Amino acid sequence: MHVLVEPSPNPVVTVGSARFGNRLPFALIAGPCALESREHAFEMASALKDIADKLGIGFVYKTSFDKANRTSVKSRRGIGLDAALPIFAAIRRNLGIPVLTDVHETSQCESVAQVVDVLQIPAFLCRQTDLLVAAARTGRVINVKKGQFLAPWDMTNVVAKIVAAGNANVLVTERGTSFGYNTLVSDMRALPILARSTGAPVIFDATHSVQQPGGQGTSSGGEREFVGVLARSAVAVGVAGVFIETHQDPDKAPSDGPNMIPLKDMEGLLRRLIEFDRLAKSGGSAC
Repeated sequence: MHVLVEPSPNPVVTVGSARFGNRLPFALIAGPCALESREHAFEMASALKDIADKLGIGFVYKTSFDKANRTSVKSRRGIGLDAALPIFAAIRRNLGIPVLTDVHETSQCESVAQVVDVLQIPAFLCRQTDLLVAAARTGRVINVKKGQFLAPWDMTNVVAKIVAAGNANVLVTERGTSFGYNTLVSDMRALPILARSTGAPVIFDATHSVQQPGGQGTSSGGEREFVGVLARSAVAVGVAGVFIETHQDPDKAPSDGPNMIPLKDMEGLLRRLIEFDRLAKSGGSAC
């Protein structure tokens, strides 16, 4: 008698020199919200690479070529796909670091996958089956953000769609849950629940978790002073990775400035998180 075994995601996902596993030392996904220019991207990626190398943590650079779900039609969306692709390729080639970016449509997946290491599925699109399958079939690592409207156990079906398409390299990211108007709340119970229910490495998005969607009328607000609070809390629970958006001058950034942290604060925050991570995983109690 043959028993059919459902395919499952890999418990450890490798991206370049970064290894994401719920019981491994955490790896970092970081960068500015929006891709502004080649010069800015190289400046940010180089600075973050230096910090990660100094601290001995795995690092994946992230940025978005199109902010397709901006609050207002007047909001700046980004430099676009065609302008972004050669920049992504150059960062990987010249700096030797892996790159992550969002995809919003099935037609984008194949071309983006040729120049990045991780395709990210935005939270609002995490149940779009065609997009999940198209991204999975590129063979790249998939980072799928949990929708603000989903319970953590609902992500089991999301991950199953990706794995069933033949791709076991899946990361799941918690980024808060809608709570009343213009507010998100982070339930730290979601982290071990995500790990247990999906079997995938769990990432905590510390900056979008403090976002206030539509909180400024025609743009989202945020409370960046709580980024460190939530990041420490998540790492204390135990996660495979931390996702942090950062910028040299967040208040002048084209998008998500209120919830990004200043680049100058990154090293100090990461040093503190490393201490919390070691403590959380030293007793084997991490998720």
